[in-house]
Amino acid sequence: MKRLFDFTVAFIVLIVFSPIIILVAIMIRRKLGSPVVFEQPRPGYKGVVFSMYKFRTMLDTKDSHGNLLPDEQRKTKFGNFLRSASLDELPGLYNVLKGDMSLVGPRPLLVEYLPLYSDEQSRRHDVRPGITGWAQVNGRNAVGWKERFEMDVWYVDNWSFKLDVKILLLTLKKVIVRQGIEHANTELNSRFKGNE
Repeated sequence: MKRLFDFTVAFIVLIVFSPIIILVAIMIRRKLGSPVVFEQPRPGYKGVVFSMYKFRTMLDTKDSHGNLLPDEQRKTKFGNFLRSASLDELPGLYNVLKGDMSLVGPRPLLVEYLPLYSDEQSRRHDVRPGITGWAQVNGRNAVGWKERFEMDVWYVDNWSFKLDVKILLLTLKKVIVRQGIEHANTELNSRFKGNE
Protein backbone atom coordinates (compact mmCIF):
# COMPACT_ATOMS: atom_id res chain seq x y z
CA MET A 1 0.00 0.00 0.00
CA LYS A 2 2.84 2.40 0.85
CA ARG A 3 4.56 1.80 -2.50
CA LEU A 4 1.32 2.24 -4.47
CA PHE A 5 0.56 5.45 -2.56
CA ASP A 6 4.09 6.78 -3.16
CA PHE A 7 3.98 6.07 -6.90
CA THR A 8 0.49 7.52 -7.38
CA VAL A 9 1.13 10.74 -5.45
CA ALA A 10 4.58 11.29 -6.99
CA PHE A 11 3.17 10.78 -10.50
CA ILE A 12 0.30 13.21 -9.91
CA VAL A 13 2.53 15.85 -8.29
CA LEU A 14 5.05 15.64 -11.16
CA ILE A 15 2.28 16.24 -13.68
CA VAL A 16 0.60 19.05 -11.73
CA PHE A 17 3.88 20.77 -10.89
CA SER A 18 5.48 20.24 -14.33
CA PRO A 19 5.15 23.96 -15.27
CA ILE A 20 6.87 24.95 -12.00
CA ILE A 21 9.54 22.28 -12.48
CA ILE A 22 10.27 23.56 -15.99
CA LEU A 23 10.35 27.18 -14.79
CA VAL A 24 12.69 26.36 -11.91
CA ALA A 25 14.98 24.43 -14.27
CA ILE A 26 15.16 27.40 -16.65
CA MET A 27 15.91 29.82 -13.79
CA ILE A 28 18.64 27.54 -12.42
CA ARG A 29 20.23 27.32 -15.87
CA ARG A 30 20.27 31.11 -16.16
CA LYS A 31 21.35 31.97 -12.62
CA LEU A 32 23.55 29.03 -11.59
CA GLY A 33 24.55 27.35 -14.84
CA SER A 34 24.72 23.67 -15.70
CA PRO A 35 24.03 21.00 -14.68
CA VAL A 36 20.54 21.94 -13.54
CA VAL A 37 20.01 18.72 -11.60
CA PHE A 38 22.46 17.67 -8.89
CA GLU A 39 23.07 13.92 -8.66
CA GLN A 40 24.72 12.26 -5.67
CA PRO A 41 25.01 8.65 -4.41
CA ARG A 42 23.09 8.02 -1.19
CA PRO A 43 22.34 4.88 0.82
CA GLY A 44 18.79 3.61 0.46
CA TYR A 45 16.83 0.60 1.67
CA LYS A 46 19.15 -1.85 3.48
CA GLY A 47 22.04 0.52 2.72
CA VAL A 48 21.97 -0.13 -1.03
CA VAL A 49 23.39 2.94 -2.79
CA PHE A 50 21.34 4.82 -5.38
CA SER A 51 21.63 8.14 -7.21
CA MET A 52 19.54 10.84 -5.56
CA TYR A 53 18.42 13.81 -7.64
CA LYS A 54 17.92 17.39 -6.49
CA PHE A 55 17.85 20.75 -8.21
CA ARG A 56 21.18 22.52 -8.06
CA THR A 57 21.27 25.36 -5.52
CA MET A 58 24.88 26.62 -5.54
CA LEU A 59 27.37 28.07 -8.00
CA ASP A 60 30.17 25.92 -9.40
CA THR A 61 32.86 28.47 -8.52
CA LYS A 62 36.40 27.09 -8.16
CA ASP A 63 39.72 28.44 -6.91
CA SER A 64 42.90 28.82 -8.99
CA HIS A 65 43.71 25.13 -8.40
CA GLY A 66 40.38 23.94 -9.73
CA ASN A 67 38.91 23.09 -6.33
CA LEU A 68 35.36 24.07 -5.44
CA LEU A 69 35.15 27.03 -3.08
CA PRO A 70 33.51 26.49 0.34
CA ASP A 71 29.73 26.24 0.32
CA GLU A 72 29.32 29.64 1.99
CA GLN A 73 31.07 31.30 -0.95
CA ARG A 74 28.96 29.50 -3.55
CA LYS A 75 25.54 30.21 -2.07
CA THR A 76 23.17 32.66 -3.68
CA LYS A 77 19.88 34.23 -2.62
CA PHE A 78 18.16 32.29 -5.38
CA GLY A 79 19.65 28.99 -4.20
CA ASN A 80 18.68 29.77 -0.61
CA PHE A 81 15.13 30.41 -1.78
CA LEU A 82 15.00 27.06 -3.58
CA ARG A 83 16.09 25.26 -0.40
CA SER A 84 13.81 27.20 1.95
CA ALA A 85 10.82 26.56 -0.32
CA SER A 86 11.90 22.91 -0.76
CA LEU A 87 11.74 23.36 -4.54
CA ASP A 88 15.16 21.72 -4.80
CA GLU A 89 13.52 18.45 -3.70
CA LEU A 90 11.17 18.19 -6.71
CA PRO A 91 13.51 15.97 -8.81
CA GLY A 92 13.44 13.52 -5.91
CA LEU A 93 9.94 12.57 -7.04
CA TYR A 94 11.64 10.72 -9.89
CA ASN A 95 13.49 8.68 -7.25
CA VAL A 96 10.10 7.87 -5.73
CA LEU A 97 8.75 6.69 -9.09
CA LYS A 98 11.81 4.47 -9.54
CA GLY A 99 11.36 2.97 -6.09
CA ASP A 100 14.66 4.29 -4.70
CA MET A 101 12.83 6.51 -2.24
CA SER A 102 9.49 6.96 -0.53
CA LEU A 103 7.58 10.18 -0.03
CA VAL A 104 8.08 9.68 3.71
CA GLY A 105 11.03 8.09 5.48
CA PRO A 106 14.41 8.91 7.02
CA ARG A 107 16.32 11.38 4.87
CA PRO A 108 19.18 9.68 2.96
CA LEU A 109 22.58 10.93 4.13
CA LEU A 110 26.05 10.63 2.62
CA VAL A 111 27.47 7.21 1.72
CA GLU A 112 30.74 7.98 3.51
CA TYR A 113 28.94 7.95 6.86
CA LEU A 114 27.62 4.38 6.56
CA PRO A 115 30.48 2.82 8.60
CA LEU A 116 29.95 5.39 11.38
CA TYR A 117 26.41 4.42 12.35
CA SER A 118 25.74 2.41 15.47
CA ASP A 119 23.62 -0.74 15.05
CA GLU A 120 20.61 1.18 16.36
CA GLN A 121 21.18 4.12 14.00
CA SER A 122 21.59 1.74 11.05
CA ARG A 123 17.98 0.67 11.52
CA ARG A 124 16.99 3.86 9.71
CA HIS A 125 17.80 1.88 6.54
CA ASP A 126 15.15 -0.75 7.29
CA VAL A 127 12.72 1.36 5.25
CA ARG A 128 13.12 3.35 2.04
CA PRO A 129 14.52 6.84 2.61
CA GLY A 130 12.08 9.69 2.16
CA ILE A 131 11.82 13.13 0.63
CA THR A 132 10.44 14.17 4.01
CA GLY A 133 10.31 12.41 7.34
CA TRP A 134 9.39 12.44 11.01
CA ALA A 135 12.60 14.27 11.93
CA GLN A 136 11.95 16.94 9.28
CA VAL A 137 8.52 17.83 10.67
CA ASN A 138 9.85 17.85 14.23
CA GLY A 139 12.50 20.50 13.84
CA ARG A 140 13.96 19.82 10.40
CA ASN A 141 17.61 21.00 10.48
CA ALA A 142 17.12 22.85 13.77
CA VAL A 143 17.52 19.70 15.91
CA GLY A 144 20.73 17.82 16.70
CA TRP A 145 21.82 14.67 14.88
CA LYS A 146 21.28 12.44 17.91
CA GLU A 147 17.65 13.48 18.10
CA ARG A 148 17.22 13.08 14.35
CA PHE A 149 18.54 9.50 14.44
CA GLU A 150 16.23 8.70 17.34
CA MET A 151 13.26 10.06 15.42
CA ASP A 152 14.25 8.11 12.30
CA VAL A 153 14.31 4.85 14.25
CA TRP A 154 11.03 5.77 15.96
CA TYR A 155 9.47 6.15 12.51
CA VAL A 156 10.73 2.71 11.46
CA ASP A 157 9.15 1.16 14.54
CA ASN A 158 5.86 3.06 14.32
CA TRP A 159 5.16 3.34 10.60
CA SER A 160 1.55 3.46 9.49
CA PHE A 161 -0.30 4.89 6.51
CA LYS A 162 -1.96 7.39 8.85
CA LEU A 163 1.46 8.52 10.12
CA ASP A 164 2.71 9.07 6.57
CA VAL A 165 -0.31 11.23 5.74
CA LYS A 166 0.22 13.22 8.94
CA ILE A 167 3.89 13.81 8.07
CA LEU A 168 3.03 14.92 4.54
CA LEU A 169 0.47 17.43 5.85
CA LEU A 170 2.90 18.76 8.46
CA THR A 171 5.59 19.03 5.76
CA LEU A 172 3.27 21.12 3.61
CA LYS A 173 2.59 23.40 6.55
CA LYS A 174 6.30 23.83 7.34
CA VAL A 175 7.14 24.57 3.71
CA ILE A 176 4.46 27.26 3.59
CA VAL A 177 5.62 28.99 6.78
CA ARG A 178 9.33 28.29 6.09
CA GLN A 179 9.81 26.81 9.56
CA GLY A 180 12.96 25.04 10.77
CA ILE A 181 15.10 25.97 7.76
CA GLU A 182 18.81 25.86 8.37
CA HIS A 183 21.43 24.67 5.88
CA ALA A 184 24.17 22.38 7.18
CA ASN A 185 27.48 22.57 5.33
CA THR A 186 28.85 19.16 6.16
CA GLU A 187 25.77 17.28 7.35
CA LEU A 188 27.10 14.73 9.83
CA ASN A 189 30.66 15.92 10.37
CA SER A 190 29.89 17.81 13.57
CA ARG A 191 27.71 14.98 14.87
CA PHE A 192 30.45 12.37 14.56
CA LYS A 193 32.98 14.73 16.10
CA GLY A 194 30.74 14.99 19.13
CA ASN A 195 30.02 18.64 18.46
CA GLU A 196 26.31 18.82 17.77
